[in-house]
Amino acid sequence: MLTPTHRLPARQRAQLIASDVSVMRGATPVLNHVDLTVTPSSRVAIVGENGRGKSTLLQVLDGTLTPDSGTVQLTGTLGVAQQEMSAHDARTVGQAVAEAIADALAALTWLDDAAQALSVGSAEGADSAAGAGSAGSADPAERYAAALEHAELLDAWDAERRVQIALEALDAETDPARRLAELSVGQRYRVRLACLLGADDDFLLLDEPTNHLDRSGLEFLTSKLRARSGGVVIVTHDRALLSDVADTIVDLDPTPDDRVRVYGNGYTGYRDGRRAERERWELEYDRQQAEHARLQDSLSSAQNRLVSGWRPEKGSDKHGRATRAGGLVQSVHRRQEQLEAHAVTVPEPPLLFRFPELPTRPGALLSAERISVAGRLTTPVSFSLPHRGRLVVTGPNGAGKSTLLGVLAGELPLDTGSARLPHGIRLGFLRQETDLPLQRRASEVYAAQVDALGAEGRLASSDAVGLSQLGLLRARESSRPIGELSMGQQRRLDLALVLATRPHVLLLDEPTNHLSIALVDELTEALGATHAAVVLSTHDRQLLRDVDDWPRLHLDPPIRKELQT
Repeated sequence: MLTPTHRLPARQRAQLIASDVSVMRGATPVLNHVDLTVTPSSRVAIVGENGRGKSTLLQVLDGTLTPDSGTVQLTGTLGVAQQEMSAHDARTVGQAVAEAIADALAALTWLDDAAQALSVGSAEGADSAAGAGSAGSADPAERYAAALEHAELLDAWDAERRVQIALEALDAETDPARRLAELSVGQRYRVRLACLLGADDDFLLLDEPTNHLDRSGLEFLTSKLRARSGGVVIVTHDRALLSDVADTIVDLDPTPDDRVRVYGNGYTGYRDGRRAERERWELEYDRQQAEHARLQDSLSSAQNRLVSGWRPEKGSDKHGRATRAGGLVQSVHRRQEQLEAHAVTVPEPPLLFRFPELPTRPGALLSAERISVAGRLTTPVSFSLPHRGRLVVTGPNGAGKSTLLGVLAGELPLDTGSARLPHGIRLGFLRQETDLPLQRRASEVYAAQVDALGAEGRLASSDAVGLSQLGLLRARESSRPIGELSMGQQRRLDLALVLATRPHVLLLDEPTNHLSIALVDELTEALGATHAAVVLSTHDRQLLRDVDDWPRLHLDPPIRKELQT
């Protein structure tokens, strides 16, 4: 009988510590002197825009990536779910489950063997009356005690049941004979997530764990992460998960000193801390820019005096002219030195989204009367939206939410009913998927839309909003071909094009897709304050919470009739 050599959890002694960790990609720093301590009670979220190093930090913490400098120390066991998964996994669901709880299964096997040895030893001891020696009789009991302690530490008896509960709660494949390679990406991810939740490691590291989960799966995951006895580190864009689970948030987005910021007090602390950080950043940047401009003006004035203003009145002696010229030269040199010494050390702050003031007018701005589309929007829809009206369209996938918005925008035909947009009312439609001309520059596309609105007489030139005024794209991004922009930047351009129309009515289909957490917060606040009417369709749980007081229109999916045989 062999004692298991599997790893043992450290439970309350567990710790995961990253000290002064830096990672470079060529000459570009991805992580810069990161310090992070994770304990069994920690609920840590890592946030930041795409490309900021979130997955890289997770790989450093799980040991798959060695940092260029700094150290990572782990005491205890670790379970990891990276965002990407192999599509060629030859294992079955049963094999994946068995591997996930291998430590627990081995502990139970050891306990069974120890119990059998103890039983045999006890029987032999009874037959030999006086005993066969103290050392020989003690070994089985000691082994059984050690095996029992090992199994209890792993809660081994419950391991398989924990995984099975998670598989069912996440709507994952439960047939142990099914091969993972035969499953969809979402099903493979849910099987892996269930295995990790059931394995009960000291630490759980998850990269975008809400991908591929429905509402019930999200609720189950949230409750498990909150209740588990080990530490959690998650990379996520899901603001509801941040709000429900995280107590510490690691922000990898740019900062004035290029150092990572760590905020306590959960999502509220992160938002408040980030807002205060931004205000300090803008104040210091403006101060340095103003001082730099003052010194530049002073140098320019001194140079002008040297060129044309130093000459004394006619009749002055040569010595006087030479003396004055020398003084002006020294003044120029002194101001040049002052300007060179005053380097602007604070980088440009992040863009601040500036939602334009949108017009409104009395009366109904948009109305629908028993709208339906065969096979896509089967329940007739009726509503009337006044100025500053609000409507949230909800329902499961396939219920017709995007179809309804497409009909309201005049882009899809309807089969019954009517949609009315009064003359002169401008409507802006943010579609769920982008359809931008990738070869054209962002600034050209935006300017062309504004020009077209003016030529059609729909928008006066005085009402036009410049792309730079919106705070969605920097000048260097606007000048690039759209195909070279990230998905987040393309989504920002989509939003800018909608706002360029200065709409009376906004139709927004999944508006938070591909947007940063900070921008989504700014957009949500703006939607609550705008005078325009808004129709919103979203699966974003936090956005739905933020607009909880808006009227709701729930759509049910079309009933699919089975073919009769």
